Amino acid sequence: MVSSYVLNLFLYFPEDKSEYIPASITMAIFLIAALLTFRLIIKVSKREELKTKKMEEQAKQRESE
Repeated sequence: MVSSYVLNLFLYFPEDKSEYIPASITMAIFLIAALLTFRLIIKVSKREELKTKKMEEQAKQRESE
């Protein structure tokens, strides 16, 4: 009983639908920021992968000499 009351405190559906506009703008900003961050992480990861491959090749060349 107490838990259902607590959960109902967080549910709020406004009558005036214009109150959704700031929330949707904020959500869009954070979504775009998350996507950009994800893309940045992928680019950095690929760059690090190339560096690692070069280092492995150099180590194999030194080992064979």
